[in-house]
Amino acid sequence: MTTDSGKINCILGDNGAGKSTLVNIISGVFPADKGEYRINNKTVKFLNPHEAISAGISTVYQSLAIIPIMNIYRNFFLGNEPLNNEYFKIIDKDFAIETTIKELKKFDINIENPKRLAGTLSGGERQLLAIARALYFGARILILDEPTSALGVKESNKVVEQIFLLKEQNINVILVSHNIDQAFMLGDKFFIIKNGGMVGHFEKLETSAKSLRTILEK
Repeated sequence: MTTDSGKINCILGDNGAGKSTLVNIISGVFPADKGEYRINNKTVKFLNPHEAISAGISTVYQSLAIIPIMNIYRNFFLGNEPLNNEYFKIIDKDFAIETTIKELKKFDINIENPKRLAGTLSGGERQLLAIARALYFGARILILDEPTSALGVKESNKVVEQIFLLKEQNINVILVSHNIDQAFMLGDKFFIIKNGGMVGHFEKLETSAKSLRTILEK
């Protein structure tokens, strides 16, 4: 399985097919039982998610790591708070607020007051907050786990539009989904997972949504 930068690489499969396990291996949660894992032709072996993040891999899970009762800007820097005093560990709020506003604007989200609670954001805005945060902290391989599954049509369209734009930034997007129609609209490459194994991989010009569905339903 080879994924490419500047493309949307889709991992497709029904519930229980093994998609989440594969994502956890890529993102350093589980070690691989066998096989070789390479980034830019260099063999890697992650012992934990922190090592994967340091290598530029970030995962936005279906259950977002967004805390609704925490400020938007605190969520953006969660676990990576900027400090203006290393000794007393004082958070540089001005920098955090200014940066949050600037980075979210890149995703067409205009937040006048990032001191608002993150719970006041729409579902799509929370999804894009998580994506913006990952990119700000250096993600070059971005795994999106069912990014629109819990969203309505309007919010889904907003997220889909921004996922398309990630290609222009040469991000290696790995989209995990069981929504074949949406994945085919977005994707460039498709990897079919069934019963814990890969049963097919295709470039977009080689296949169709109907063909992918047929393989999954066999």
